[in-house]
Amino acid sequence: MRVEELKELLNAVNLNEGAALDGEITCGYSCDLLSWVLAHGKQGMAWCTVQTHVNVIAVSVLMEMACVIMVEGVQPEEASLKKAMEEGMPILSTSKTAYEVCGLMSKAGVGVPVE
Repeated sequence: MRVEELKELLNAVNLNEGAALDGEITCGYSCDLLSWVLAHGKQGMAWCTVQTHVNVIAVSVLMEMACVIMVEGVQPEEASLKKAMEEGMPILSTSKTAYEVCGLMSKAGVGVPVE
């Protein structure tokens, strides 16, 4: 699944309009503990979080994730959006919960991270 397809599936908004949405999603994840995400993040991951600060973007870029999904309608801090624009990281925003998003991704065939 590509980020654009996930955006449509979630009825989400891409907050970083300049980011390419053709990235391939290799797995899905939901976690709000950054150190845990650093330990378990994967290239191509679609990461659900309610965290809004700039370190979310730093972690997603470092791990070469496909996108960040901000759930429950949370919005990134201005510095986070600016960094995402600089790095080309897609940020999807949805009113759905992380539980709903992960369920939809799973049903669509997006798997769990493989260690």
